[in-house]
Amino acid sequence: MTNAITPPFTAQSAVDRIRPGRTIEGISAVLLPFNEDETFDLDGYRRLLLRTWEAGITPAVNMDTGYSNLLTEEERMMILDLVQEAAAGRPFVAGSFVEDKQGDLQCAYLDQIEKITSRGGTPILFQCTALKSMSDDAVVALYTELGKATPAFLAFELGEMFVPFGRIYSIETVERLMQIPSLKGAKHSSLDRGLEWERLELRDRVRPDFKVYTGNDLAIDMVTYGSDYLLGLSAFHPEAFALRDRLWRENRPEFYGLNDLLQYLGFFAFRPAVPAYKHNAAQFLKIRGLIGCDKTHPKAVARPDSDVPVLANICERIDEMMANIRF
Repeated sequence: MTNAITPPFTAQSAVDRIRPGRTIEGISAVLLPFNEDETFDLDGYRRLLLRTWEAGITPAVNMDTGYSNLLTEEERMMILDLVQEAAAGRPFVAGSFVEDKQGDLQCAYLDQIEKITSRGGTPILFQCTALKSMSDDAVVALYTELGKATPAFLAFELGEMFVPFGRIYSIETVERLMQIPSLKGAKHSSLDRGLEWERLELRDRVRPDFKVYTGNDLAIDMVTYGSDYLLGLSAFHPEAFALRDRLWRENRPEFYGLNDLLQYLGFFAFRPAVPAYKHNAAQFLKIRGLIGCDKTHPKAVARPDSDVPVLANICERIDEMMANIRF
């Protein structure tokens, strides 16, 4: 095993690794909308899925943005079946949530992997309380065994600001996880640029095909340094993210203005309490006319109605900027 970062990773190292013109892979965690009576708006959800694919971005379902921790297993499977039908063979990522499962952890993950892959999705393994309590060696051993059950899966590094069972691994453990052939990438959600830069440097040295998906909704420019993304923020406006990604690929200066506006949206929506960003997403999507109701899950944290005019202003500015970009 190689040493983690030699020499120490610095701010200059970050500048040196900016990658103009690269193709960015985008995965967007799709919001699960609700009706006024607090039932699922499945027609609206299907529309959001289709718009994400049409934008050229891969949908991620049963994620935090889809309230996976608040759904029952039956509801998560219902969502998977809907997504499989809507996908018609197109790719999607699905969260494997096992926090509410009893018994052997490996069996619980294997069951989720089978349910997702049999429906055509790529599983991303949510961390859980049992996994958080494991030693680094045990974590690597578990992921190694799980990797034998599927040709492709993704991992999570979640900070505790998102969920109490989140865990950020040591860089040595990340390097060991990168050795698992079927583990194709990991979403990194520490909200710490330095930690993500370290993972990019490590990836480039030990496994260039491994994907580091930024989950940092407060630093969406991490894509300029070599990260790809799996974000909840992109659920607000996948078309804007797709355009931003194209601007970067084509070395267009308009990238920066559009990225700045999207980051403004991220700073506003992902302020404390962070989980309430999902309500802001519903408010924003209703402003855009894509869903008919801006309710959040009845057990989720809500935002005030006073957020709506702020979001409407941001939406107007994004759409105006997009309309003025010519190819």
